[in-house]
Amino acid sequence: MSTEDSHRPAIRPALELALADAGGSGAPRERFAGLRAVLLDELLAGASELERTRSGYARPVAVALAVVSGHAPSTSGSSSERAAPGRGGGALISVAPVDQALRADPGAAGERAWLLVAALVGAMVQAVVATSPSEPAGALERSRPERDRVPSSASARAPDLRAGALGDWLALSLPVAVADSTDAAELAVLAFEDESAGIDRLRARAYAVPSGVLEGVTDLRAPIGDDHPLRAAEAVARVGGRPADESSVAEHEDVVLAMLGASIDTVRPHGEQDPSLRAARRILQRLAGMGKWGGYHTDIAHLARGFAGNERALAVDIGERLIDAGLLVAKPSVGQRHVFLNPRRAGDIHALIERGVVPAGLELPAN
Repeated sequence: MSTEDSHRPAIRPALELALADAGGSGAPRERFAGLRAVLLDELLAGASELERTRSGYARPVAVALAVVSGHAPSTSGSSSERAAPGRGGGALISVAPVDQALRADPGAAGERAWLLVAALVGAMVQAVVATSPSEPAGALERSRPERDRVPSSASARAPDLRAGALGDWLALSLPVAVADSTDAAELAVLAFEDESAGIDRLRARAYAVPSGVLEGVTDLRAPIGDDHPLRAAEAVARVGGRPADESSVAEHEDVVLAMLGASIDTVRPHGEQDPSLRAARRILQRLAGMGKWGGYHTDIAHLARGFAGNERALAVDIGERLIDAGLLVAKPSVGQRHVFLNPRRAGDIHALIERGVVPAGLELPAN
């Protein structure tokens, strides 16, 4: 996109105009089909925008949210696999212009698409917490300094987030009290503005839509893989962090790893006698525990986190070797160098973490 385009006033998304004409989230049933058609067009346009150098400058990328009473619509699988209903049997559901394959493959979304999703997860968690009396106070009710504090143990809970699809697009679900149905969607819209504000070269907006517009969301179930980044994003939000803000994610890393049951000692890489192999396993396990696959990256300086002073140089060296071997992928990010786990090498990464199997191409320094 040209500089001229990036400064041109943004077009109001068609979904925004259609909702205004139909009466917003309270639109009558006869308008649902038309709004759904507009939403699908908007998602297609949003996906195209996410491929641009600057996304949403000419037309903001749109996401949609609604609360559905009872079980999430059109779920499949056993009852244990379905999206858990809220205390009154409802779910806050969102749809984003991101490939639904992300729920199984972290590599299915680019960096900006992933950050959009991470911001959406953060907004949904805030809204659910704020409208649920049994939850600890949410970030919407805290001042900025307070929202970065580690909350009470009440937030340390099993993940509730479910992922599904609306056609080709990613859908997300969190249980919510039905009595707060309209509040949850509207609060998520407000929270999304804050959560997405810091994403580089992205302008996005969230819209509350009638529940019937999201009919057809299917296969809502837990993201596939214990180290899926969607799980980490929910956990970061649960402890008051911002899933789309890398510095906030890093700040809450230890408590998130504990919440997810993915501490760096899970497969005891500390018991490894070879210091180089031990460092490689620790680095990869910590990254996997935080879901740092694909677009969810971290500053390369964080690879040495948790290593003693005399081991930090070794950790830095091992990090570079993991990049050279293709287990980690490096990319420049706002003047820094960031890394993420290569989803295409997941088998090799897990074999190294769990069994200490060194893949071909990785050369570790000799003792």
